[in-house]
Amino acid sequence: MNRTRIGLCYYSTASPSTSHFNQRILHLKNASGATKLNDALQLFDEMLQRQPLPNIIQFNQLITLVVKMKRYSTALSLFKQMRFMGIPTDLYTMTISINCHCRLNQVTYGFALLATIFKQGFPPDLTTYTTLIHGLVLADRVFEAVELFKKLLRDKLCEPNQVMYGTVFNGLCKVGHTTKALELLNFMEAGSCKPCVHHYSTVIDSLCKDRMVDNALELFTKMTEKGVLANIITYNSLIHGLCNFGRETEAAKMLIDMEEVGVSPSVVTFNILVNSFCKQGSVKEAELAVQAMVRRGLHPNIITYNALIDGYCLRGEIEEAENVIDRMMEQDIVPDIITYNSLINGYCKKKRIEEARHLFQEIQDKGLIPGVITYNTMLQGLFLSGNPAAARELFNKMQAKGLTPDIYTYRILLHGMCKNSQCSDALALFRSLGNEELMKDLDLYTILIDGYSKYGKRNLAMDLFDELCLKGLKPDVRTYTVMISVLCQQGLFGKAKDLLRKMEENGCLPDSVTYNVIVQEFLKQKAFQEAEILLEEMISRGFSTDSTTFEMLLNQISSTGQDSPMQTIIQKLTNIK
Repeated sequence: MNRTRIGLCYYSTASPSTSHFNQRILHLKNASGATKLNDALQLFDEMLQRQPLPNIIQFNQLITLVVKMKRYSTALSLFKQMRFMGIPTDLYTMTISINCHCRLNQVTYGFALLATIFKQGFPPDLTTYTTLIHGLVLADRVFEAVELFKKLLRDKLCEPNQVMYGTVFNGLCKVGHTTKALELLNFMEAGSCKPCVHHYSTVIDSLCKDRMVDNALELFTKMTEKGVLANIITYNSLIHGLCNFGRETEAAKMLIDMEEVGVSPSVVTFNILVNSFCKQGSVKEAELAVQAMVRRGLHPNIITYNALIDGYCLRGEIEEAENVIDRMMEQDIVPDIITYNSLINGYCKKKRIEEARHLFQEIQDKGLIPGVITYNTMLQGLFLSGNPAAARELFNKMQAKGLTPDIYTYRILLHGMCKNSQCSDALALFRSLGNEELMKDLDLYTILIDGYSKYGKRNLAMDLFDELCLKGLKPDVRTYTVMISVLCQQGLFGKAKDLLRKMEENGCLPDSVTYNVIVQEFLKQKAFQEAEILLEEMISRGFSTDSTTFEMLLNQISSTGQDSPMQTIIQKLTNIK
């Protein structure tokens, strides 16, 4: 029998127990259940005690099993035991250990093992380098991953394969460097290792997420022209991208196209369409998509039903949403927290607050845990129904349960309090936040400025505007519009016009609401010449008046006669409309 002495242990290259251990490792591969890890550890201990020792291949196979269970720390402890026992490791063992360190966000230790590999005289192979690149990507060190990849190419340390390219594509797309991913795709197309459908799909998905859906469609065409067949992931990414742009008709056509080339849509594919139709308010089309799904033998799941419920609630059709609940229960699908959130939102929008409260309690009775979104929805409903005291009480309960309010919680609170003439309390709450990020939120400032202006405390509103500017915050069109209204109400029309010009200088263009607000204020003050100039400017930019402004113009003409200069403005506005 061939064997090599290492310390007091013998490493066997051929052992009568080889077959025995192979059978047990194979059994573990096919096993499942809670005892699988313990069985693997017990087998490892037996292997350590066997003389001569089993071969390194069997140790590697066993540790790989532990890694596949995602027990990376345990796998590393086995690796350390092997080294302590003096069992010689090979490149495969070292690569497994590098992978474990990378999975535990310890990529630095992975590179330390790479140095050990060099010291032991093992030339790292493609798998070793791919593992390290993947580790850098997992650690959000994508730039370093790309630099390592470039070094491998430049120094010809190894010839990248599709797996390594795929790892780099994933990294680039993960951090939004889609243009770089496209460049790499072109480089790969020109080389000997050609891109496959997974590489194209990764870049297509990233383009769609970057709202470059037309570029994604172009790449899709290019891919198919090169003979690379799209798969379900490719089509799902494109359908999702089209739906995000409100291009549901094209998305539905793509579903037909994919079937024609033999790619069957999945439940995920249909859910993308159902969700998009519902968000657009086209619940009938969403129901037709569900029917098409069922005809193909696919079963709607909780995501499908939740989309329909949310769609009906957004339309205020609560009874229809309740019917969907009945349908899903018939399929033995239990409502989850998302289902309840949609229903509560629907009841709140219809000001049926008692029914919303009943559902909120039902959530807890059924063992579900209300999240921040659930509380936010209830808070909004309570304020909307004119019950600010109950809203504040619910907010206190939310904090008592250990839930951290998010920025939307505070926006709902401040808006609700200001709407209910509690601006001083809203400002006090804002001052008490103690979070630098929250206290630099532009929307919170805008809510307070708007609240104080409507509450008659315009000087305080102006002070808050000055404060946000001193903090280096850049007002958006809504903030500027509110402040222009405040200045006009103070009779400071010159300053209001100056602020209108200043917002443009700061790169914030006024919108239709801005013009309507300032025009209405000038009309109230009978400053018709100024109003006329602003109306001409407004029309030239493609904006139109709202119903209030238009009615004020008609009243002005009726009081001054048909020769009013506003008559021409009315004519232009009528042509626009």
